[in-house]
Amino acid sequence: MKIDLTGTTAGDINKALVEGRRAIGTPAVGMVLTLVIVTDEENAYDALRAANDASREHPSRTLVVIKRHARTLRDRTSSRLDAEVRVGADAGTGETVVVRLHGEVSDHADSVVLPLLLPDAPVVVWWPVAAPLDPAKDPLGALAQRRVTDTYAAEQPVRELAARAETYAPGDTDLAWTRITPWRSMLAAALDQVSCEVTGVEVEGEEFNPSCELLAMWLADRLAVPVKRTLSAGPGLTAVRMDTTCGPIVLDRADGSLATLSISGQPARAVALKRRDTAELIAEELRRLDPDDTYAAALRYGVERLAKAEDAVTALASVAEDVAAEEAAAERAVAENAVAEEAAAEDAVAEVVAEEAAVGRASESSDGQAGAADKPTPNSLARKAASK
Repeated sequence: MKIDLTGTTAGDINKALVEGRRAIGTPAVGMVLTLVIVTDEENAYDALRAANDASREHPSRTLVVIKRHARTLRDRTSSRLDAEVRVGADAGTGETVVVRLHGEVSDHADSVVLPLLLPDAPVVVWWPVAAPLDPAKDPLGALAQRRVTDTYAAEQPVRELAARAETYAPGDTDLAWTRITPWRSMLAAALDQVSCEVTGVEVEGEEFNPSCELLAMWLADRLAVPVKRTLSAGPGLTAVRMDTTCGPIVLDRADGSLATLSISGQPARAVALKRRDTAELIAEELRRLDPDDTYAAALRYGVERLAKAEDAVTALASVAEDVAAEEAAAERAVAENAVAEEAAAEDAVAEVVAEEAAVGRASESSDGQAGAADKPTPNSLARKAASK
């Protein structure tokens, strides 16, 4: 059932909700929370569809807040509130109110949303796109126990992570973090199967994917080892390689659905690790409304610190390569000097032999004979070569 309201108020919207429930024969309110979606017209349909799918697991009142941009100066100074109320089959297992704010009322969305919240029920605010820099201090975010953003939708996702770390407040979360929940579970289970020490980690994925950065920061924070970030063509995360004292552990997902887990000394196994849609991600976030301390610790580790650690490892490897190259060059120089000295000694001996032969021939021509004692010997030739 759909009820369209033009130029309405929050009170009229509440009355429409009551009338709609009575019309479909369900006057009681059986919803567990209020989900507020703050978006634009372009992304409203996809966000609402994901919320309706998630409502099968979490029956909720969904409030979609769309701020309409005024085209003329007259529209900017005037205010109007339009609403579309959906109950029954048109709203999944809960209730849906699509609110469009025109003019100055767009700057006071919290005053419109506040009367529509379910009494004594948690509030979750979700920004599919264009999230505020500080969600906890946003007027709508201040009404919620849980604030959901998505840095993947930002223009510069990696830089957005740094901003999220600076403004983090208990209750903040991000769908980029939710996307790596299966990866974290699989890697933790793999480490539980071995009694080895992790010495290094490599995370492979798309270049501008905040989930890859969050997974790398989580591993660096938890394992206290250098984590190298490498790039791939995707989709999303493609592989994680952990070097341990017992051999490598590799979780490789090349096609975005099926992954291969390889542990040294064990047969490789196939594991389901498909990329989840937005409805599944929102449903997971609605399962818990308490602060996510693990996300906070990984976020505060910092992309900059991760990059510095990687640079330090690269610099250390470069220094090791330079030292090895210098040692090899020194060894080559010593060998070349030895060869040169040996060649010089041979040349000196050859020169002495030639001189002695010339002297011998001169002596023979003068007196016609030479005593056996006057003939040069190898020892005498060597002594003369050494003296030269």
